[in-house]
Formats: sequence, structure tokens, C-alpha cells
Amino acid sequence: MIILHWIALNKELILTKRKLFIESYGCAMNFADSEVVASIMSEVGVETTNNEMDADIIFINTCSIRENAEQKIRNRLKHLRHNKKQNKQLTIGILGCMAERLKKQLLEEEKLVDIVAGPDAYRELPILLQEVESGHKAMNVILSLEETYAEIQPTRLNSNGVTAFISITRGCDNMCSFCVVPFTRGRERSRSPESIVSEAKDLVSKGYKEVTLLGQNVDSYLWYGGGARKDFNKLTDEEKSNSVNFAKLLEMVAHVNPDLRVRFSTSHPKDIHDEVLFVMKRNDNVAKHIHLPAQSGNSRILKKMNRTYTREWYEMKYNRIKEILPNCSVSCDIITGFCSETEDDHKDTLELLVNCPFEFSYMYYYSERPGTLAARKYEDDIAEDIKKRRLSEVINVQHDIAKKLNRAQEGKVHRVLIEMQSKKNENEWMGRNEQNIKVIFPKDHYNLGDFVDVIIERSTTTSLIGKGITK
Repeated sequence: MIILHWIALNKELILTKRKLFIESYGCAMNFADSEVVASIMSEVGVETTNNEMDADIIFINTCSIRENAEQKIRNRLKHLRHNKKQNKQLTIGILGCMAERLKKQLLEEEKLVDIVAGPDAYRELPILLQEVESGHKAMNVILSLEETYAEIQPTRLNSNGVTAFISITRGCDNMCSFCVVPFTRGRERSRSPESIVSEAKDLVSKGYKEVTLLGQNVDSYLWYGGGARKDFNKLTDEEKSNSVNFAKLLEMVAHVNPDLRVRFSTSHPKDIHDEVLFVMKRNDNVAKHIHLPAQSGNSRILKKMNRTYTREWYEMKYNRIKEILPNCSVSCDIITGFCSETEDDHKDTLELLVNCPFEFSYMYYYSERPGTLAARKYEDDIAEDIKKRRLSEVINVQHDIAKKLNRAQEGKVHRVLIEMQSKKNENEWMGRNEQNIKVIFPKDHYNLGDFVDVIIERSTTTSLIGKGITK
């Protein structure tokens, strides 16, 4: 609150008549964070532009999950430095996970940026920009146990006016051995349910038809009146009686408006409890889709990854989802070539895909991240060509499964929310069904934001194609 007061007092002094261009990479959390940044900057008079050549402030919101993601951003920053030749007043800032991980390296050694700001330092951006205007480089990468940006109404960037993200947690406590997120985003903490419901209500009042609740692990959401997350068993009796877990929060958001479709991502398998599944079952407006990363189909590798479950347990959880929600789609993350992975381990992953058919998966080969437990403890001993070959095999199996699952939808009717014009045909709409599968159909008399019943006539690996039958 002190920082916000300082900004308000100095609004005219700092950043009047400035234009900001924000470019986001990586997960949905980064895109949601960019909307928070745009809101903070608008409070000090900075206008957001979609044209980087019109901007005198450029922020790149970054991802550190894989090495090639970081290299792509480095190349982008080198390109942006050339813009300074045309605009001597241009300020370039790097935000997010890569900023947190590399800190001074980007600011001092490579001299690619003027500002480095971690995920918990966005309120400080106006102050950091003033430092740059005074002739200094500026950095704040302090991680917080409390920051959630709960009261900030995000500025919806490049919005279709139909779908929006709502961040409900920040950080992660899971400490998977391959993952850099706990080090770049800090400990897990939850927003108050009141602030989340209020944001959902505001979006409905503005005509939005769908919200996605976001977190590194949404299912571990827990609000007890405090900030940083605690183990439920360590709460006092009073805190327990007044606490809100993810199942309760999901139902609260579902009750905001029966016509508001509600999604959520991402779920850690250990935390997707039956209570959540039954909330999904009894609320028609909660989409029947769960993103449930497995990462591997081999129990030994899962243990080295510190995923806290076995292959058999994961299959049990998948089957439980299908038992309670037969029409629920499940998507997945898979990493091939993790430390010490053998051909038999890899075959277990291929077998998992067959045993637990996923509508779609995000598939990658392992990229060692400095500072993680895996980097400190294990040898990255799988050759890159083997990693890529195994990845190719995983992709081929997954594509065959997705084709089969999509083909089974032909002749069926799906409820689809129109999100945008099809990228391939200006006479067609693109939307998603409850199961988060893309559906393409003719525009006819339908409009952006309409819910349309679509009968599926044909399918591809990634999409369903049909025609609207809603009058």
C-alpha cells in the first residue's frame, strides 16, 4: 500500500505520455501477469500499445522452463537493442522467471536490458523506470511470501472480450527435481476467495463468457485468512472452520453466474481430490477438462523427478476421474530423456499413453535447468539425439490416440463457445467445447461470444469440424 500511495503522489512526475509494449512468453501465468503489469502501469499514466515501434517502454515477460525458451528470448532482446538506435529514449525491461533466474547477468554482463524485475516486483516497476530515467540500471528480484496482486484489476491485453484468466495462486511448493519454478516464482500462496469471486463478477458484468482459474498447482489452493500457504493439518480449529480449499472456491466461482463457463489449470495429480470432481459433476458450467501432468510413465523416473506418486497410482487417479466424470477429457505433460531414463523406462511412458488415453499432451525432451535438484544431484546422461527420438515416438503415439478420440466424436453434438475467427478461413469460427478441444464451424448467423451447439462431421488430430445446429 505504501508503494501504491507513492505512485499516486508522483503520477504526473514519473511517466506521463509514455507508451508501453508488452510481449509474453511461456505459460498462461505469464500472460496473466502481463495484464497485471499493464494495469499497474496505467495507474501512472502509461498507455499500452500493440506496436513495438510506437513504444518507448518495452517489457518482455519471460519463461525459464527450458533452455531453448531462454535462448529465444535472448535473441529477441538482442533484436530490440537495435530499436534504441531509432529511439534513444527506449527503455527495455525483462520480467518474470528468466529475470529472476539470471538477474545481474542480463543487466550487467550482457547489457541487454535496462530493467530486471522478478514476478513479485511488478508494483515497483514505476519506481524502477524512474531510476532508469535518472541514468541508472534498475533491478528488483525479491521474492515474496505474501504478494498476490489480489486487488489489482488486470488490463485485458489483446482480449477477445469472451475469455479471461484469473490467477488464484502464485508460486509452487512441489519442488519437482527438474523444475525451476519454485526458484523463480517462490513459495506458494493463495489469493482471498472474495477477490477472486469479485474479479469473476466484474468480468461477467463486462460480457465475458468464460474464465480460467490459474495457478502452478490450482488444486492446492487454500485460504484460511492468511497469505502464505500452510498445511491444512497445521491450521488451528478456527482457521480450518473458516478455510476455503480449491473445491469450495471452484463452486463459489461457478455460482457467480450459471452462464459463465469455468475452467482451471494446472492440477498436480496428488491434489485433484474427489471433492473437486464432484463439484465439477454437479455444476454444469464447470468445463469437463482436467490438465493432469504425468511427466513419465515409469515409477523409478517419477521418484527421481520427485513427483510423489507412482505410475500405478497415476493410472488409478486417471481412472477415478473417468469413473466420476465419464465425459471429462484429460490432458497431460510428458518429458522424455530425463536423467538415467532407459529404453524400458521410455516404453513404460508409451504404455501409459495407451492405458490413459489423453485428448492432447504437451510433450518435450528434458532440458537441464541450472539450480534445480536434478542439475545438482543427477547427471544429464541421455544424448540429445536419443531424447529427440524418444520424443518423436511419444508424439506419434499421442497423435494416433488423439485422432482416434476425436474420430469418436463425429456425429455427436458439442456445446461450443465462439472465441475467434478461424485462422485458416475467414468464413469460419473457432471455439472450444467443454473438453477443451478446438471446434471449427461456419459463421452463418452466429456471433463472437455465442454458445453454439455444433454437430461434428469430421475431425483431425487437434480439431473437430462441424456445423452449428443452434437456432
